[in-house]
Amino acid sequence: MSGSSNYRRSLGTLALTATGLGSIIGSGWLFGSQKAAVLAGPAAVFAWVIGAVVALTIALTYTELGAMFPKGGGMVRYGQYSHGSLAGYLAAWANWIAIVSVIPGEATASIQYMASWNFAWAHGLYNGKELTGSGVACAAVLVLVYFLLNWFAISLFAKTNTAITVFKIVVPCLTAAALIGAHFDTANYHRYGGFAPSGWNAVFTAVATSGIVWAFNGFQSPLNLAGEARNPRKALPRAVVGSILIALVIYVFLQLAFLGAVPSSNLAHGGWAGVNFNSPLADLGLAWGLNWLAVLLYADAFISPSGTGMIYAATTSRMVQGVQENGHLPGIFGRVNPKTGVPRPALVLNLIVAYLFLVVFRGWGALADIVSVATVISYITGPIAVMSLRRIAPELHRPVRLRAMPVIAPIAMVFGSLVLYWARWPLTGKVIIIMVVGLPVWAWYELRKPGPELARHVKAGLWMVAYLVVMAFVSYAGGKEFGGRGWIPEGWDMVLVGVLGLVFYWWGVRSSWNNPSLRRARQEAADAAAVTGAGESA
Repeated sequence: MSGSSNYRRSLGTLALTATGLGSIIGSGWLFGSQKAAVLAGPAAVFAWVIGAVVALTIALTYTELGAMFPKGGGMVRYGQYSHGSLAGYLAAWANWIAIVSVIPGEATASIQYMASWNFAWAHGLYNGKELTGSGVACAAVLVLVYFLLNWFAISLFAKTNTAITVFKIVVPCLTAAALIGAHFDTANYHRYGGFAPSGWNAVFTAVATSGIVWAFNGFQSPLNLAGEARNPRKALPRAVVGSILIALVIYVFLQLAFLGAVPSSNLAHGGWAGVNFNSPLADLGLAWGLNWLAVLLYADAFISPSGTGMIYAATTSRMVQGVQENGHLPGIFGRVNPKTGVPRPALVLNLIVAYLFLVVFRGWGALADIVSVATVISYITGPIAVMSLRRIAPELHRPVRLRAMPVIAPIAMVFGSLVLYWARWPLTGKVIIIMVVGLPVWAWYELRKPGPELARHVKAGLWMVAYLVVMAFVSYAGGKEFGGRGWIPEGWDMVLVGVLGLVFYWWGVRSSWNNPSLRRARQEAADAAAVTGAGESA
């Protein structure tokens, strides 16, 4: 038996919020504070705030879509509903790449922390830049554990994740409080190059590449599990918005603690750019005699990333099932086990892909870069899809409908475009190439389909292809502070990116059309309404 009808609607608001928060608080809290501080110094605090504002703005567009279409793997479906197969496939591909690569990233974070244990064999797991062969082997075992916890039932996943999430909230808060209590040097905030030693452009780059986008990307996990939500209308927006705001408070608290706890000896030569701890928070705990905290962090280095890895193993399997229903994967990947409510073939596919990423990208930082940029590319379809569907399908029921969405959506598109630019050349170009690599799969499925609508699918998706090409060029030609050639003057580069975001927003919304996927969604909505009406009359 196959299809999303086998999903069990067993997740309430608390479980979905725990899923979102558990996704956001993963390996990012273990490494993000250091990486952001290295890039931006004390101004890294603002990078977390900016990242949360960007995520919240974009998330608001997706909450309307998620409540409209409460189906498993929701994030890979919305572009398909609004624009057809080409734009829908590119959005799904970007989203899947961003999410599936998080799984080995979480395992890598755990092993990297393990390498600081006071054992010779542990020191051999990480060479200071990436995992060694033995480190990769240990990470592979962890990845397998994530998938086994998802293999049996969604109810087991929910119970396990909620318990882990409570631990993941308590330990970061306790860590920040302990570090502040042990040592908080306010001079760190101004002595070593000032509050923003590398300028405010470095703050923007920190948003894009230090794990901040990686962290806040967890807001989409409740949306990908929408097919298992008991009351999507209320639960989804509460889970998405609540998880972002709670995580922001925790991450800012941690960043402040990290900045004040770094010993002056580590800043005397090279300032913030020279800070380099293998296990940042645990190493600071040891530096100030908090041995108990270091032990707790070594334990949590397994629990927090593993909890997030488990969540993403669950959500990516629903995404694969969604891509299959879009018509771009073999039918086997759409099968959902009727007894457990788990899409097991999709789990196996993601396990294989996660292992490939683990072998190729062996360090947390390298994976964070890829995840962050791919995430931003996947974000741009939300603002456009939500307003496109208001234009071409105004009659569809919208349990969540924000009056300010006509303003929020274009702002979200501008924010997403800016974060993509802030990621710096050549990283932006590399990830955009990864997006293009997925096109042959789309062509394999679409070019073999008979009918006159192929041209409509291509025309409706051209805006997204053009967007990727134009943004790659602007990144290449942009300011040197963002890795570009410096052809566009500083300041004007971000103005240009903002204007381009609005231009492509307008093009994207105008390109939407009543495609076959949307027609099926309309019919499903009508059938569901008829069933509900018949039940009420009875």
